[in-house]
Amino acid sequence: MARKSRSLSLDGFTFEESWDEKRRRAEKIVEILMRIHPREKLLIGDPYRTLIHCIISQRMRDEVTYRVWEELFKKYTDIETIANTPVEEMQEFLRKRGVGLWKTKGEWIVKASRIILEKYGGKVPDDIKELMKLPGIGRKCANIVLAYGFGRQAIPVDTHVNRISKRLGLAPPRVPPEKVEEYLMELIPKEKWIYVNHAMVDHGRSICRPIRPKCESCPLKELCPYAKGLVRDEDIK
Repeated sequence: MARKSRSLSLDGFTFEESWDEKRRRAEKIVEILMRIHPREKLLIGDPYRTLIHCIISQRMRDEVTYRVWEELFKKYTDIETIANTPVEEMQEFLRKRGVGLWKTKGEWIVKASRIILEKYGGKVPDDIKELMKLPGIGRKCANIVLAYGFGRQAIPVDTHVNRISKRLGLAPPRVPPEKVEEYLMELIPKEKWIYVNHAMVDHGRSICRPIRPKCESCPLKELCPYAKGLVRDEDIK
């Protein structure tokens, strides 16, 4: 009998499929995604820099995030320097570089750095509950730090992962992101969790776009209920 979390249900899906069928399909989907969207390097390899990158990235384009993140660490080289930077100075640094929510993010960056130094001895905590106590770090960012900073098996659910998981029928179309994470963890083998975020993000940018997705050329179309009309955009929350 297939394993199944007691908190998860098949009731919210728009088509009928058993847990066993869904799990087999999920594994095929991830195998294809990993093949068509490979990455030689998955990790930033530094939990602190990953955390700062995630704070900057919220509601920002990737290319802007990466540029600002690189410039930030050229000017403020380590956690001690950032923790001792006045909040107003960090806010101005972000504002001048076109970062949205620069006031809030500047405060988060400095305050999170101070907490890590004072409470955790300068080491970013590797526990999701402790990470989520830091300013600006919700569940998605906490999972990003675990996956890309520490190399742990985690599934960050951003807008791409949320949309694509629901189009693929791997999560019910109206559940919140934290529930999407639970469904993916239930359906996908743990050793492949770390690949899910980057593969779905790449797929969402190139093929499964929010508007006018390229379903006809998608290598997942035979496995995808959205491509077959069983899930519609208006179903997805």
